Amino acid sequence: MSTVIEQGLPSGTFAADPLHSTIGFSVDHLGVAVFRNRFRAYEATLHGGAAPSLTGSVEVSSIDVDDEQLKGHLMSPEFFDAERYPQLRFSSRELILGEDGSARLRGELEIRGQVHEIEASGSFRLPTTDLYGNSRAGLRLEASLDRRKFGLDWQAELPSGGEALGYEVKVEADLEFIAQEA
Repeated sequence: MSTVIEQGLPSGTFAADPLHSTIGFSVDHLGVAVFRNRFRAYEATLHGGAAPSLTGSVEVSSIDVDDEQLKGHLMSPEFFDAERYPQLRFSSRELILGEDGSARLRGELEIRGQVHEIEASGSFRLPTTDLYGNSRAGLRLEASLDRRKFGLDWQAELPSGGEALGYEVKVEADLEFIAQEA
């Protein structure tokens, strides 16, 4: 089920341009700072027309962490369990593109084999033609989720009290799409 306020997204398929797109997240760390990171390998597809939709996947192992010990911990069963669940997946149920450039999205996110509905909001940019004649559109989305719902419940108590890692994770996707040939 999709509802759209006519925004001018033409029918067709648009693929994310990885050079001009970013999928990342942030989480409180030690109660004193925010840890931000991103994934380098992903696919996202935007389908236009009367009932637009968004699908995508992320390669867990492409997390952009330079510290091998931390990356190993994130790939372990204590976090993403990348050996058993190498991808995160998303599929929209509803994508609303407002005349004012707003975007609202509902869909299913799968992490560690667990699927939960999430909602995201952000902005949409109408297609424009780039310097080479390609049609491009932009979509920026943000969502907050409780990582425990997806089995990401690792935690450590700090010696001074409190917890090492926040449970609320903010997910951000800044996507630039290129129209694909029919």
